[in-house]
Amino acid sequence: DNWAFLYAQRLALKQELPLHVCFCLVPKFLEATIRHYGFMLRGLQEVAEECAELNIAFHLLRGYAKDVLPAFVVEHGVGGLVTDFSPLRLPWQWVQDVRERLPEDVPFAQVDAHNIVPCWVASPKQEYSAYTLRGKIHAQLPEFLTEFPPVVRHPYSPSCPAEPIAWEACYSSLEVDRTVKEVEWATPGTAAGLAVLQSFIRKRLKYFGSHRNDPNKAALSNLSPWFHFGQVSTQRAILEVQKHQHKYKESVDVFMEEAVVRRELAENFCYYNENYDRVQGAYPWAQTTLKLHAKDERPFLYKLEELEQGTTHDPLWNAAQLQMVREGKMHGFLRMYWAKKILEWTHSPEEALQFAIYLNDRYELDGRDPNGYVGKQQDGGTGGNADAVCPHPAGCLWSICGIHDHGWTERAVFGKIRYMNYAGCKRKFDVGRFERRYAP
Repeated sequence: DNWAFLYAQRLALKQELPLHVCFCLVPKFLEATIRHYGFMLRGLQEVAEECAELNIAFHLLRGYAKDVLPAFVVEHGVGGLVTDFSPLRLPWQWVQDVRERLPEDVPFAQVDAHNIVPCWVASPKQEYSAYTLRGKIHAQLPEFLTEFPPVVRHPYSPSCPAEPIAWEACYSSLEVDRTVKEVEWATPGTAAGLAVLQSFIRKRLKYFGSHRNDPNKAALSNLSPWFHFGQVSTQRAILEVQKHQHKYKESVDVFMEEAVVRRELAENFCYYNENYDRVQGAYPWAQTTLKLHAKDERPFLYKLEELEQGTTHDPLWNAAQLQMVREGKMHGFLRMYWAKKILEWTHSPEEALQFAIYLNDRYELDGRDPNGYVGKQQDGGTGGNADAVCPHPAGCLWSICGIHDHGWTERAVFGKIRYMNYAGCKRKFDVGRFERRYAP
């Protein structure tokens, strides 16, 4: 279920050539820990096995793409290169670096395989909100939201087989923090991810529309780790969920809104705004209001270590933080509350954003993702839903800088940024029950 792969195979079949799949394993990446790398590597083992069955060579190249991929292309006489797309700064730079070092006669194509409507096709500019993007996306769904053509066993064998991969050696060679342990609830790989999708459809989809904002209810899909690492295609999830439109219309409609419109809105923002993870990326009204209130007295001030350990005065916030530390995920409604409180308890909006992104990227299995930076939630209520789909995070810029939102009643510290508090959460769900579950 990968359009970049399908396109590459089509080119290879047309030219009657073998097909190679390469993954460039970098020793470290932003705040990623062994929790993230372990999930990714175990998923890749499944990819390697599948490639072998399809007569396609799978290569795990160790090092940065610019250092290892152009040499591989020359050495194997590769006729063309196809890569996936990410709107984020670092992967984007990797693609540019490879492009500069490739032999001039090797064409290089990029396919947006993880969005339904490719990012640059959905809109040619940064969209202001879901309202301005929704129509553009829906108009193009008939063309893009289609069943995948089949992958076939490749008829042209590579002249030299891929070297066997020493997976454990790769795992040991990583220069990452190993104190953030891998989680037990999420088994990596496509087979496990598709099983989670089926269990969502069977058991939780019917409650999704009505109970997705209650952290005590099992109503979410929980698919974001597999989406983030490309182990389950969002398009596959939507095609499967849509089959139940007649039975659970409200839930399916909300899932579509979250998995397509909101998700692609976050991608759009990161693609067209280079400050997607900084206060400078916020709208002028939000930057103004945050600056006006930057010197307001904060009711509490916490250091990063205190936040990381979940030792604030607020038992709900602590429980949400500990859920994330232990499980690699936090319920989406609470991700909004969590990020907004960081704004309230730190010295400045800049520090709040820095802390929120650090914690999100370090502990969340779906960290370092456009949705983590800016994911926008359903309209209505106190921010509506943060976690409908995946859960994809309530984005840090949405929560702290009002991206894809509008100004609200002015108050201390927040200015016109949407506010959330403990009492509001108590009205929405049984706060005590959640706190007890994750008590330190």
